[in-house]
Amino acid sequence: MRLCVLDVDSTLITAEVIELIAARAGTRELVAEITERAMRGELDFAESLRERVATLVGVPDTVFAEVLAEVEFTPGAPELVAGLQDAGFEVALVSGGFAEVVAPLAARLGITRFRANRLEVDDARLTGRTVGPVIDRAAKAETLRAFAAEVGCDLGDAVAIGDGANDLDMMAAAGLGIAWHAKPIVQEQADVALNAPRLDAALAIILG
Repeated sequence: MRLCVLDVDSTLITAEVIELIAARAGTRELVAEITERAMRGELDFAESLRERVATLVGVPDTVFAEVLAEVEFTPGAPELVAGLQDAGFEVALVSGGFAEVVAPLAARLGITRFRANRLEVDDARLTGRTVGPVIDRAAKAETLRAFAAEVGCDLGDAVAIGDGANDLDMMAAAGLGIAWHAKPIVQEQADVALNAPRLDAALAIILG
């Protein structure tokens, strides 16, 4: 069994979900600036997440359906997933974004393993806090190892694909780490830097 774990925001999909939610809170510009710095590795991800999520307080929980209707898969992403599944790979998602959006995206692609942050909701509105463990850089690597153990995949046969600094540890833990249109620090440290027009260009790298 082989495993491929994909980041979600700006990898599987074109957008950063937290920025789409922040647009409803009137804080998109601030959140985008913090996200950019976190993805470049300039800020601690967990702290940056707390700071960004705090700006979302009061947004109605209907935002999840609105954002889900707005997000688009990266060109070639569904084809990458299907191609890997056809080749016998277990494909999984791990995200510093939110399970409320990641879960339905995973279902659309026939993916059953995923891990993401969860936003706290009270009285049908976001509280500005997350619930449970934060899925940060270390947690992403831990998730890859856990999924590999679950499916019986040697870490050397695992693939990780991502774009931000919080993906670096899981890319290092995997046998093959692919940086997708990534921040400079990620392109430098990944095994392969992929800047193709379509994500399914990764099939040639993974399957040889």
